[in-house]
Amino acid sequence: MTKKEPAKAALDLPEVNFSDYGDVRFLHLGTEWVQGSMLRDAPYDIELEYVQRMMAGLLFMDAESVAKKHAMQLGLGSAALTKFCWKKLRMKTTAIEINPQVIAACHLWFKLPREDVRLTVIEADAADEIQKPAHQGTVDLLHVDLYDDQAAAPVLDDEDFYAHCRDLLTDDGVMTVNLFGRDSSYEQSLVKMAEAFGPECIWAFRPTREGNTVVLAQRDPSRPERAALLEQAGVIESRWDLPAKKWLRLFKPVL
Repeated sequence: MTKKEPAKAALDLPEVNFSDYGDVRFLHLGTEWVQGSMLRDAPYDIELEYVQRMMAGLLFMDAESVAKKHAMQLGLGSAALTKFCWKKLRMKTTAIEINPQVIAACHLWFKLPREDVRLTVIEADAADEIQKPAHQGTVDLLHVDLYDDQAAAPVLDDEDFYAHCRDLLTDDGVMTVNLFGRDSSYEQSLVKMAEAFGPECIWAFRPTREGNTVVLAQRDPSRPERAALLEQAGVIESRWDLPAKKWLRLFKPVL
């Protein structure tokens, strides 16, 4: 069963629905904004380009050790990252989602499996949940993609929040964040992350055509040589069919 936090005051959460276009299914929170997607014939693959880029933390991991590590998603979306980490990477995987309708929709419409020894879905406010001692220092790959129904700006985007995210990570852990929205300021978000992690820990992609910018922060900084990154990208492509060599043309340290 999905873990659920003690009842809080009723939250005004948006209704969840989906739409199909060709062989792709899209998740919506009561508006036309896309909150996630799934290839109906390949439900454990990652369909959206920016979501694929959220897996860039693999560039900093020994491929042989990935299955022994722990991935966490803040914001379930269509469960693309959760399913990929659990099914394809064979990682211990934890997702934190505030909206019970999103969790139900992912089980019903987006092929999210029921929990097992490696998969946990927690219904909770991520801002509170990640501060619990049980999570501290346990996460190797952290994905942050927190938007409301209007997709105007990240729901959580301040220095304290990013500091709490850093506390989740193991010594060589990595966080990736999706920055998107009409009201969000990329530069301001970058400053907040740099204050929490240190500027030398921050890497970023160029924006996608849709306007998503994926930023990566390391718990402790490392600057692998390009040759080493290219070799790792080749391993990622061969093992998990992600366009990692293309990532390296679009991805670099901020400083």
